[in-house]
Amino acid sequence: MTHDSGGARSALRRCVPLPADDFAERHWDRAPLLSRRLDDYTDLLDLDDVDELLSRRALRTPFVRMAQQGKVIPAARYTGGGGPGAEIGDQVRDERVFELLAGGATLVLQGLHRLWPPLVDLAGDLGRELGVPVQINAYLTPPGNQGFATHYDTHAVFVLQVAGTKRWRVHPPVVTDPVERQPWGGRADEVAAVAAGEPALDVVLAPGDALYLPRGWLHAAEAQDDWSLHLTVGLRAPTRLSVVEALLDLAADEPALRAGLPMGTDPGDGASIAPVLADTVKALHEWLDTLDPRDVADRWRRARAGAGAARPAPMRPVAQAAALARLCADDRVRLRPGLPVRVTEADRVAVEAPDRTVTMPAVCAPAVRALLDGRVHRVGDLPGLDEDDRLVLTRRLLTETILVLDA
Repeated sequence: MTHDSGGARSALRRCVPLPADDFAERHWDRAPLLSRRLDDYTDLLDLDDVDELLSRRALRTPFVRMAQQGKVIPAARYTGGGGPGAEIGDQVRDERVFELLAGGATLVLQGLHRLWPPLVDLAGDLGRELGVPVQINAYLTPPGNQGFATHYDTHAVFVLQVAGTKRWRVHPPVVTDPVERQPWGGRADEVAAVAAGEPALDVVLAPGDALYLPRGWLHAAEAQDDWSLHLTVGLRAPTRLSVVEALLDLAADEPALRAGLPMGTDPGDGASIAPVLADTVKALHEWLDTLDPRDVADRWRRARAGAGAARPAPMRPVAQAAALARLCADDRVRLRPGLPVRVTEADRVAVEAPDRTVTMPAVCAPAVRALLDGRVHRVGDLPGLDEDDRLVLTRRLLTETILVLDA
């Protein structure tokens, strides 16, 4: 976790009232935290914004979901084509959403960290502060209704109450620290049994309140006497299992761990497996003792470059493409926020991003180090190169979208 300096308007401080160190020690992955009158969240999304998204933004599934009394409503009941020139059949039909809302259904706007600018910014800032991928959904529930039955999430969440009031009943986990392969549906009976008992928290969230729930904590929420809108900020933090998965990926490079089992080994027979297990554990220990943590980090970094990785901050592709040809010494550039990079220097200098590596002559090293320090730099001020080479280097890193133009 990257600890903030305690600024009142940092992304984390919009979600919890504690300094980052205190939150990490007392609550992160440990215990719920209720915060009253923490902030006004209407700048992030309000009821008018929800109408804008539904009526004018041509939302499609899976960015919209609806549920009622614990059951997900089939998308065909509220989606269809968008008319001439927009016949794609999974677009939101606002009149159908209206009918379902009037009947008590809950509306879920999913993936708002990808399409609504204030939430794109919040997710990016919070992700950089905490060092984890962040996702944001919004939940709109009519008065007196409940969209989902008691369940748990396999990632931690911040709940930010925007409008209306909602009663939350929170129970301890039936599975401690569940991961994605352990969804609550596989333990529905256990969840229902615990939910029937006394809750650990039974609270009504009002506008400006926030609630932190670690993964695995059971919860259900019911709107009270008015329309309730809240944001759920999901924190997709890695676990020790993530490290094990990176090790498993690396293990494929170790011949001793690729060795076949003796002919006739019966995987269903403990007596047959016992000596194989002992040999495998021994080989595994010997291999683990030789590992360089940098190799594990590199493999993990590359693995996280896929669908589960946090996206770097949005860039302006049209403006950046147009600027390449007319780049000049007075232009200002910076490392793309949220893009993890590593610089290595040998015969050539290499910039390693999660999904690509860019190499350049060693003479570029001072300029590269400057460009990737996170600050804004004027192209003409880059050290160690003449004017033409500064432009060539900067244009190369802009083309690779490692740098972005400073707006």
